[in-house]
Amino acid sequence: MGVVPLTKPQRVLPRPAQGPAALGDRTEDAIFLKPMPSYRELLQQVKSEIDEVDAAHAARLLGDDDPPLFLDVREQDEWDEGHIPGALHIPRGNLESRIEGAAPDRERPVVVYCAVGSRSAFATKTLEELGYTSVVNLAGGYTDWKRNGFATQLSRALEPDQRRRYSRHLLIPEVGEEGQLRLLDARILLIGAGGLGSPAALYLAAAGVGTIGIVDDDVVDESNLQRQVVHSTERLGEPKAESAKRTIESLNADVHVKIFRERLTSENVDRILGEGWDVIVDGADNFPTRYLLNDASVWHGLPVVHGSIFRFEGQVTVLKPGDGPCYRCLFPQPPPPELAPSCAEGGVLGVLPGIIGSIQASEALKLALGIGEPLVGRLLLVDALSTSFTEVHLRRDPACPVCGESPTITEYIDYVEFCQAARTQV
Repeated sequence: MGVVPLTKPQRVLPRPAQGPAALGDRTEDAIFLKPMPSYRELLQQVKSEIDEVDAAHAARLLGDDDPPLFLDVREQDEWDEGHIPGALHIPRGNLESRIEGAAPDRERPVVVYCAVGSRSAFATKTLEELGYTSVVNLAGGYTDWKRNGFATQLSRALEPDQRRRYSRHLLIPEVGEEGQLRLLDARILLIGAGGLGSPAALYLAAAGVGTIGIVDDDVVDESNLQRQVVHSTERLGEPKAESAKRTIESLNADVHVKIFRERLTSENVDRILGEGWDVIVDGADNFPTRYLLNDASVWHGLPVVHGSIFRFEGQVTVLKPGDGPCYRCLFPQPPPPELAPSCAEGGVLGVLPGIIGSIQASEALKLALGIGEPLVGRLLLVDALSTSFTEVHLRRDPACPVCGESPTITEYIDYVEFCQAARTQV
């Protein structure tokens, strides 16, 4: 049974008179109004149709090895003032549209609460009507919970202006406020502020990644502007790291940008990677840097979102130490120059870095949030000329000299010499 519906006035037609005398008589419709139930009556009816537990019982359930889901249906300002530890927050007005994404298991027990147990009673009934099989209402609500001295949690929360800025993220069950706070705490390092680093930097900043590092020793050149969208004509001659920082900070004041105006080398890589980064986005345009970054990331245990581009083609993969192959598993030796010319030598469609760099940003966000299925052990090949996407499955090489079972490379080498020697042998 659901809540008693509002009832429309009923029009009742009286029986017509019999015989000739009825001719000429005017018959009026009789209208009878059925009174609508009050809020109190609706609440009493709903409470008679649901199960409730008191605060003491709910506290015991929370302490179980496999506790039920505690669902807080109060408004945001109430939640910010404190809530039951581990509770899921969905305001009552958003319950129907968001609960299935946030709690897809309809068999899991749920304890619903609000301030005093009224709004949550209606929410409990709604969940039952949506097919949730084991739902109870917390009688007395959060007020009674606190009055009994049970544990409460005061969570860090987004500021009102941040809620407006990231509102589209907050609507996604896999992100929500908790995920957005995680992004604001995240630290992502970009290797290069060029074709791939530009779109990645913009989207990571827009998403609210709290700290973005940029490693680049180059300056903005006119030929960069065809694809490196983080820079502009007025920045010609300016260091790319500085230019990217200015653009990012003007886009989102929540983001702190740390720049390294230097090329990644064996001498500085440990210092740079040792600053507590969560994810590295590889936008390097040369093989010595890629092999150096690979070895360092394996030894530091940091995931790398690798991307590369040439003319109409690009590729993306996630190199996560311990979970999949490293760059050396894929490419034990660098290819000869004629098979891997640079963009300066072979050219690139201006929009292609935007596609690949955006995919890299997406993968980095998934890693920072701990959601989805990153491209670990998968290489995504993109052909912009035919608009095709191909996925190649990759395996870790047990004989890899860096991440294999018996590594033979355990310290940094001369990566320029390594790449030149490998190409000479080919």
